Formats: sequence, structure tokens, C-alpha cells
Amino acid sequence: MTPAAAVPRASTLRQVDRLFRDRPVVPLVALLALLVLLYEVARPGVVGPTWASGIVAFAIPLAILAGCQTLTMLTGGIDLSVGAVASMAGFVTATFVAQPGGWELGVVIALAAALAAGLLNGVGVGVFRVHPLIMTLGVGLVVLGLANAWQIATVTSSTGVPEQIRTLGSDRFLDIFPYSLVFFAPLALIILVGLRRTGYGRLLYAVGDNPIAARLSGARAWQVLVVLYMISALMAALAGILLMGLTNVASVTLADSLVLPSVAAAVIGGTSIMGGRGGYGGTLVGALILQVISALLTALGQPEAVRQILFGAIVVLVAAAYTRVTAES
Repeated sequence: MTPAAAVPRASTLRQVDRLFRDRPVVPLVALLALLVLLYEVARPGVVGPTWASGIVAFAIPLAILAGCQTLTMLTGGIDLSVGAVASMAGFVTATFVAQPGGWELGVVIALAAALAAGLLNGVGVGVFRVHPLIMTLGVGLVVLGLANAWQIATVTSSTGVPEQIRTLGSDRFLDIFPYSLVFFAPLALIILVGLRRTGYGRLLYAVGDNPIAARLSGARAWQVLVVLYMISALMAALAGILLMGLTNVASVTLADSLVLPSVAAAVIGGTSIMGGRGGYGGTLVGALILQVISALLTALGQPEAVRQILFGAIVVLVAAAYTRVTAES
């Protein structure tokens, strides 16, 4: 290649790098469109409003859990307890269907338990400086154990999903628009605006980018982290309740399979695991991408083992490609 030809190529590569670094949503939307096209090729005539509505409905709980990961990853952390907290919230809510106070009391108790788990995570990470991976993994196991104990105490092996939550999680307005959007859209807007337009959002970026500089500027990182993990746990509980309504199933392991995809959605969406960079917009598209990939593999009729291998390979390749173009080790 001549030097004259190498200059335009180098310039193009820099533009691509800048696009992935500064506006990751643009290439992600293009990738999402490509995956939808591949699904249409695999299953001609299936892609349409009803199909898209189903993809969005199933992506919403994942997007909420991925929001937990986005917020914690901005500070250089991670929250592996979201699956246990989400499952616990849905299960506890369901156990109160036939009890005094009804499922509404169950929701209150589930959210209170989730906040307690988040407080424990926040104190461990922010005050005692336990590594987030270890702390949240440990708290997740504690929550799972307590949920199992609650199941034994209530002599409940299966529970009924409240009709109102089932409607919210799985029904659709005009058979197109999921009712869960009524809940999710304001939540997503709060996160998007909160990260960019509020002082607390800027503190999350500051703590993740340079915790020493943030501390010297007067920010109390431990308080930021305590509030952060409580918010993450609360969001996880809400996701678990929605997932219960979507699947019409309540169990102590309902959301366990969404933990790693929630991390993948945040990473694919451009949030740095090292902290200080990312946003929720890319995470939303990342959740949709993972849901379309899952639907595509199902449409191809692959057995579960093959689907897991292909799903993991795609996630790794996309995450590795993004890491490379953004020059992040």
C-alpha cells in the first residue's frame, strides 16, 4: 500500500474509533438492524409489530438488570447479586397472594428486603473496601439462602402470580405495546437524565474515573457507593417482579440466568468495566441485541448446548471488538 493510500485509510480508522468511543449507540443500532434482517431471512414473514413487541417485552427485565450493571460499572464495580435479589423479590411477592395484606404487602416487603441487601453491598464496598465482585457475590448467596428459608417456612414450592402483575408484565395494549413500557419508559428516562444532568450522576463518573481526585475535590465516595448499591438492588427487585409477571413463574432462581447477560449488555453498550465511561443508552440497545440474538438462535432450532455456545461466542466477540477499537485494555 502506498503512503498516499494509507493516509485516507488511517483517517477512516480513526473516525471509526471515535464513533465507537463517543457515539457507541450508532454502530450498535446498525448491528441490531443487521440481526433483525438475519432473523427475517431465517424466518421469512415473522418480523413485524407483534414480533417486535415480544422482543421488547422480554428485553425490559434484562435492560433493567443491565441498568444495575451500568451504574455500578461506572464506578469500577459490578453487582452479581442482582439475580438473587430479583428472584427473591418476585418469589416473596407471590407468596403473599393468598395472605392478609395481599400481594401489595408482598411488594413492600420484597422492596424493603432488596434495599437491605443493597445497603449491605454498599457498606461492604464503600466503607469496608471489599471488592465489589466478592461482596455482591456473597450477598447474592445470602439472599438466595434466605429466600430458600422463606420458601420452607411458608411451605411453598410453587406460588401464584398476581393477575395485576401478570397483566403488567405480559399483556399488550392493542396487542402491540407492552404494558411494562408504562413502567419502564419513565425509569429509563430517569436513569438517562440522571446520569448526565444531575450532580449524583456526575459523581458516579468521577468516582469511577479517578477516585483519588474525586475524594480531594470533596466527594465522599463511600456515600456515593452506598446509595448506588441500594438503587441497584431496588431496580433488581422491580425487574424480578416484572419478570415474574412476564413468565408467569415465581421461584427463588427465576432471574439467575440473566446475571451474565446483564453484564454483557452493559459491556456491549459501551460501559467500561474499569469505570468512568459509558451510559445507559448503549445498554438499552445492548439488551435488545442480546434478546434478538437469543430469538435468532431459537429460530434456527439449535439445541440448548449449541445455543449457549453461540450466544457466548457472539457476546465475547462483540465485547472484544469494542474493547479493541476503543483502545481499552
